[in-house]
Amino acid sequence: MSNIEEIVDSLENKISKILHKMDILKQANSRLKEELEQSKQTIEGQSQDILAWQEKYDALKMANTMLGSSDNKRETKLKINALIREIDHCITQLSD
Repeated sequence: MSNIEEIVDSLENKISKILHKMDILKQANSRLKEELEQSKQTIEGQSQDILAWQEKYDALKMANTMLGSSDNKRETKLKINALIREIDHCITQLSD
């Protein structure tokens, strides 16, 4: 009988250790999920910052071209032509 008791005690100890490890892993998993969510939010914020800076950069390039810089004249002319087409389209819609 003592052999069976030893086996049962051994199994109880192993199960206890496994449950403890499982709790530790659950806590680690929860912490990692929180870190992942924070990282996702950081990435989203940085992506929005990048888009904002890209828009500012494009506006600055256009302003520099209008002030006489010859680096981006073609881009600026295309943008101005696109704006004129949009304005013409709006005017035709208003006149209908």
